[in-house]
Amino acid sequence: MANDVSMSRRTLQDILQASARQHVHLCPRQVLGARMGLHGMAALGFEDPPPGKRLLVLAETDGCFLDGLSAATECTPGHRTLRIEDYGKTAATFIDIKANQALRLAPATNIRNLAMSQVPEEHRKFQAQLQAYQVMPAEAMFSVTPVTLRTPIAAIVSRPRVRVDCSTCGEEIINEREIRLHGLHLCRICAQGGYYEAKPPFTT
Repeated sequence: MANDVSMSRRTLQDILQASARQHVHLCPRQVLGARMGLHGMAALGFEDPPPGKRLLVLAETDGCFLDGLSAATECTPGHRTLRIEDYGKTAATFIDIKANQALRLAPATNIRNLAMSQVPEEHRKFQAQLQAYQVMPAEAMFSVTPVTLRTPIAAIVSRPRVRVDCSTCGEEIINEREIRLHGLHLCRICAQGGYYEAKPPFTT
């Protein structure tokens, strides 16, 4: 497996500085995300973020970790190359769309203890992790597991600029996210219920 830090023309410090600018400060989870991003790309054979939206990353949490991951991979929600499946885990699946290959990376279950052992003179957990995550071998930090996606890559990526109106609420649905039921095109909220419940209109 390739050395994910040395292969890239960008240095780890370049990436961490970019993440810190976005996040205002630098924390261990940003470093963890950046290192995972580099290692995930290397595991797919990429020295740097590939052009043409070839790389898709499915992250399993949001927050600090995600900023580091995005800085390393240059994948973003706006480019539709970074998605969040919020399982509350600092893990991510890296997908080479062209090669139809998917690898899930997760931190070693004992990664915090490993970090403390790297810098035994540092008794502050935050600082120990911040330092150690920058220098630990990636192979010791992360597991790499080939996975098969339950939703085909083509369906995840979908076709941009495809739109249809929901047959119930009338709102526009883009990116082929509608549900077809009994000849109707329904948004997921009308078909299955959503994350909110509408209240009566506000009156004065």
